[in-house]
Amino acid sequence: MNPHERLQLAFVQSDLAKLETLLAESVIFGDAYLDSVTTHLIYAGGKRLRPLLAVASATSGTRPATHNDLLGGVALELMHLASLYHDDVMDEAEVRRNVDSVNARFGNLIAIVAGDYLMARSAGIAAELGNDVAGLMARTLAGLTRGQVSEVRTAFSTERTEADYFEAIEGKTGTLMSSSCRVGALTAERPSVECEALTEFGRCFGMIYQLRDDILDVTATDNELGKPAGQDLAEGIYNLPTIFALRDESIGDELHSVLGAILDDEERERARKLVVATDGIERTMSAAQDYLAQAHRALSVLPNEELVRGFSSLTESLLEDLPNY
Repeated sequence: MNPHERLQLAFVQSDLAKLETLLAESVIFGDAYLDSVTTHLIYAGGKRLRPLLAVASATSGTRPATHNDLLGGVALELMHLASLYHDDVMDEAEVRRNVDSVNARFGNLIAIVAGDYLMARSAGIAAELGNDVAGLMARTLAGLTRGQVSEVRTAFSTERTEADYFEAIEGKTGTLMSSSCRVGALTAERPSVECEALTEFGRCFGMIYQLRDDILDVTATDNELGKPAGQDLAEGIYNLPTIFALRDESIGDELHSVLGAILDDEERERARKLVVATDGIERTMSAAQDYLAQAHRALSVLPNEELVRGFSSLTESLLEDLPNY
């Protein structure tokens, strides 16, 4: 997925080029070692979806982004990066964005402290943008924390429910995407009805984004994913296709007998094939399509047709290459 090709909004691509420089500058402290840690994943690249949502929500692609519009995107991306630093420590990940993860390169302690620093810089930038943005970022961090706790609390539990799953992904993914759209609306001083519509769209976009990832985790190849297929199964994070599969009358009992502990490669592949053999993928796609309909309804109140068309196309692109679409 190329977000800019789907959005087709003038100015947004050039705005994000400016944001790249601002993003790196925002975490450079002047200490060579610390700077190498805090910029490690920034220089590794990334889709920059959160800044893209923020800038597009602010400008609709009809004008260049202001400095404050760009800072709003930077604040969200720094919070996202901080969460990656911490997640990789918890997951004992070795690779992120095709480079060594921060914890693999610098150690767990440095990764945790550097993640805290990125979070502090995000909060500092938000404070510069005013009380509304500062409050938004505080709520975003609280949502991220709740989502992470929910995920950890149900790790390796074959009794994990749909409610548990949606609580976790709304906190970890939906909150950041929702806040990205909202921060753009705030820096642009959009009317409240548009601000709320963009916030809801961002939430739905985030939910679809995570549902897509969870479908791909059990259907894509290792090469397509850049990691072993079924990695969530191996790590005890039982996503929605797996939750549905565990309730399957013909396969559920067998899947129960495999899951519940760390899996080796053979067990992981066996579990993945069991999940794919059920209707779990189809039912997860149905959930994603429900969120797609909600996203379209949220966008329908926005006055700018180009933004509505661009965001609609971007959201639909998340599902187009998935099975059962």
